[in-house]
Amino acid sequence: MKIVTIVWILLAVLCGGYGILIRAIGSGTGFFLVWIALAVIFVGCSAAAQAGLWGIMPQFLRRVTLVLLCLILVLFTGIGGCIGSKMNTEGKPGLDYIIVLGAQIYERGPSAVLRFRLDKAVEYLNENPQTKCIVSGGKGSNEPCSEAEGMKKYLIRQGIPEERILKEEKSTTTAENIQYSKKFIKSKESVGIVTNNFHMFRALQIAKRQGLEDPSGIAAESTALYLPNNVLREILAEIKYLIF
Repeated sequence: MKIVTIVWILLAVLCGGYGILIRAIGSGTGFFLVWIALAVIFVGCSAAAQAGLWGIMPQFLRRVTLVLLCLILVLFTGIGGCIGSKMNTEGKPGLDYIIVLGAQIYERGPSAVLRFRLDKAVEYLNENPQTKCIVSGGKGSNEPCSEAEGMKKYLIRQGIPEERILKEEKSTTTAENIQYSKKFIKSKESVGIVTNNFHMFRALQIAKRQGLEDPSGIAAESTALYLPNNVLREILAEIKYLIF
């Protein structure tokens, strides 16, 4: 039991430490609490292992617990694999439109997550001069302007002509990004979705659900330190999406 106890403690320290780190550097959300909750759960598992509770549990309860743990492991691994399968999508050349999904805008400009998306859009637009860009995102209560407006200003500063940029300023979710951006797109016109690598799988899934025909993923990078946090959040978001 000592080895099992040590493993649980190590998991608790890793999760707790990572959650504190994410909070300290400012993730912009309260998702760091999920890591703290995992640390608490692992501490509880460590205490249970130390007390030998597994050995005195009824056999039926042990089997049920093992089955549930295996199902959770398979579910998380499967969804994680799906997310990973779309993290390096580059998009087809010569698309009619690309839609850049919005994210946090600050007074100083786009957040790091959004800058990755916009820089990828600039790269694609420079390589495909006939493609038009739809920047999609409304104004949050803690934002100085709509995300679309901030994104447009950033693209113009990077040398993208204003006439190639279309603004969608009502959306507050990924589904609304796609839904409201569709008004600019005619039937049979080709479309690419620009978002961060960890978000691409679900974004394409939503785009197809919203009626876009064969959307092409254009994956932007993300900050490596935040990747475990973002992937776990996407796994939970995907589970929620599948249920509801």
